[in-house]
Amino acid sequence: MARLAQTPGLTDLQQDILTAVREFVDKEIIPHAQHLEHADEYPEDIVAGMAGMGLFGLTIAEEYGGLGESLLTYALVVEELSRGWMSISGIVNTHFIVAYLIARHGTAEQRARLLPRMATGEVRGAFSMSEPGCGSDVAAIRTRAVPSAAGDGYVINGQKMWLTNGARSSVVATLVKTDLGAESVYGNMTTFLLEKSPGFGETAPGLTIPGKIEKMGYKGVETTEMILSDAVAPASAVLGGPDDGLGRGFAQMMDGIEVGRVNVAARACGISIRAFELAVAYAQQRETFGKPLHEHQAIAFKLAEMGTRIEAAHALMVNAARLKDSGQRNDVEAGMAKLLASEFCAEVV
Repeated sequence: MARLAQTPGLTDLQQDILTAVREFVDKEIIPHAQHLEHADEYPEDIVAGMAGMGLFGLTIAEEYGGLGESLLTYALVVEELSRGWMSISGIVNTHFIVAYLIARHGTAEQRARLLPRMATGEVRGAFSMSEPGCGSDVAAIRTRAVPSAAGDGYVINGQKMWLTNGARSSVVATLVKTDLGAESVYGNMTTFLLEKSPGFGETAPGLTIPGKIEKMGYKGVETTEMILSDAVAPASAVLGGPDDGLGRGFAQMMDGIEVGRVNVAARACGISIRAFELAVAYAQQRETFGKPLHEHQAIAFKLAEMGTRIEAAHALMVNAARLKDSGQRNDVEAGMAKLLASEFCAEVV
């Protein structure tokens, strides 16, 4: 049987990357995923292996030490990683979004200072919009930054929620309110690159990561809160710099969300592919009424439906990634891919 979810038009380099990742998943992730998930244990060895393969710098430009690959390549890598264990994709996803934001919207100084260390995985990124009182409704954000008394930075107060990689990150792209006098609430939002030490507790003056949020699933990768209590950020921490970045936080974050939605679709595709692989293997192994399960028409129909859903979801995901890579808007297509792939994943699994 030909492998599902093939992507036409890939370069030899893209094929080589995906082959290497697929082998890594089969040898280093799948054999350990169940234990690590149940133990809620951070996969240190797997993460070290990914860093050694250059996956933390997959989309970072070569001039900063990365591989300079496309969103499509990244999405296909996420699909492969999620085929092994979805939590692994979470470890790289927020990092990827932050690297994308810095590369796309950061100043030359921000790019030169952060991207080389992000490419190696020395610096990990986290992404923060959600709060206890808001998720997708970013207009309801209450975390606020006001100019410091000295006038050389900002004082930030508020509470953030659901930071994937909140503890192990060293830079958090954080969307906050800034009173700039704009008529629209969205014109009064700014993204800050808050730098901190990895770990729990007060990891920078006024910035506290209290501890892990307990979850029913998606374990192994930590999800945290972030408390900002008179945290001071220099003006240079504004994504894009104070001259160009103030008031542009909403647009910047929505740009990042577009690539994040492609990632969610890729995760769902990867999980579906693994479920299909296991279903086919079992249907070939198990016998009832004197023949393998896959020779029963009802089971064959079920497998055909699973495969069709996977192919459709994969095609939408690839289309959304390629649109973004071409410089076009992909917000609608990325949302469609996320919706369909997630719904089909639930049905396939």
